[in-house]
Amino acid sequence: MFIKIKGGATAAKGFSAAACEAGIKYKDRTDMAMLYAEGMCRAAGTFTTNVVKAAPVLWDRQIVSEKGAAQAVVINSGIANACTGEEGMRYCRQTAEAAAEALGIPADSVLVASTGVIGMQLPMDRIAEGVRKLAPKLENTIEAGHSAAKAIMTTDTRPKEVAVQTTIDGKIVTVGGMCKGSGMIHPNMCTMLSFITTDANISRELLQEALREDIKDTYNMVSVDGDTSTNATVLLLASGLAGNKEITEKGEDYLLFTEALREVNTALARKIAGDGEGATALFEVKVVGAASKEDAVKLSKSVVGSSLTKAAIYGHDANCGRVLCALGYAGVDFDPEKVDLTFESAAGTIKVIEDGVMLSFDEVKAKAILSQSEVTAIADMKMGDACATAWGCDLTHEYVSINADYRS
Repeated sequence: MFIKIKGGATAAKGFSAAACEAGIKYKDRTDMAMLYAEGMCRAAGTFTTNVVKAAPVLWDRQIVSEKGAAQAVVINSGIANACTGEEGMRYCRQTAEAAAEALGIPADSVLVASTGVIGMQLPMDRIAEGVRKLAPKLENTIEAGHSAAKAIMTTDTRPKEVAVQTTIDGKIVTVGGMCKGSGMIHPNMCTMLSFITTDANISRELLQEALREDIKDTYNMVSVDGDTSTNATVLLLASGLAGNKEITEKGEDYLLFTEALREVNTALARKIAGDGEGATALFEVKVVGAASKEDAVKLSKSVVGSSLTKAAIYGHDANCGRVLCALGYAGVDFDPEKVDLTFESAAGTIKVIEDGVMLSFDEVKAKAILSQSEVTAIADMKMGDACATAWGCDLTHEYVSINADYRS
C-alpha cells in the first residue's frame, strides 16, 4: 500500500533541487535545473530506442551501465544537444565538469539531460554560468522541486511531478519524481525526460530491473504524435536513506517498492499524455479480454496512436468505426464480431458497439461524455483475460500550429 504526498523529486530523503534562468533559448523563464543528492546514489536508467540518440543519452547510458551510481543531474531546456556530433559529447563532459567543480564531486557522477530543438549546439558559456548559479541555490524543499519541474518544460503547459510513500521493513520509503513531455511522444520511449528519486535502500541490480520492467506499462504506453524522440531518458536515483534493510531479492519488500514506483511512473505518464501539444483532453484506451498481454498492448497502442481517432476525440464525435479500424490494423488476430466498445468519462458511460455492430445510441449523451477533459475508450475483445492501458490525447489544430514554427 502507498499514500500520495505533496511534492516531487525532492520528496525523498537526501535530495535537493534548484532552477535558474540561463537564456539558452527562452528569454522569459527558467530553463536550467539541477538535482543533487547529499551522497552517492545507486542509479538506474532507460533511454530512447531511436537509433539517432542525443549526446546526453549516450553520456548517461555509459555512466548508468558502467558505474551504476550518480550524485547530480543537470538539465537544460530549449536545445536538445541532438545530432551535434563530437562537439555535443564534449559539451556533455564540460557540463559535468562544471557541475563537479561547483559541487565538489567527481565529473563521472554527474548525469546530464537536454530537451528542445534538435541540431543546435549548446551555448556552453551560458550552460556553465547556469551551473554556477544553480549550485548555491540547491534546497531540499517541495518548492525547490517544483521550480525544477517548471524549468525543464519546453512546450509543456504545466509542470509534472508526483510523490508517494510506502512502508518497507518498518521504515517510511518515499518515491517521487518530475518529468517533462508534450510533443514527439510515442511508445518505446519518447521526448520525455523523467527523473525519479527514492530513499529506498535497494541493490543496483534490482533498481535497474524495477525501472526497466515498469516503463513497459507506463511511459511506453504513451503516444501523443507517433514520433519517437532522440532524447528520451528516465533516470532513477536511490539514496538509501530511508533506513530499510537493503532489498536484494524479489520478495515482499521488492514488491512494495515496485508498486510505489508504478504509481509514480503511471501518474507522470498520464500527465504527459494529458498535456500533449495542443491537447484539450487526455485520451485513455483500455483493452480487456485480449488473448495475451502482447495482443492487448498492441491493440491499445494502435487505437491511442490513430490520428483519425484522436481527431474524433477532439471533435467530441463518437465515431466508433475509427476505433474498430485501428484495432484491425494493430497486427493482432481477433474476431471483429465479438468486440464491444464503450466510451466513458466523468459525464457517464455509453456503449457504442456490441459484438462488432454499432448500436443505436444517444448522440447527445455521447458528445457530452467525449467533451470531458479525460475520456476513456474500453474495447472488450472477448478473446481471453489479458488487458492493457495506453494513454494519448486528442489531435487539434493547435498541434500543427505549435510544430509548424517550433524552431522560432
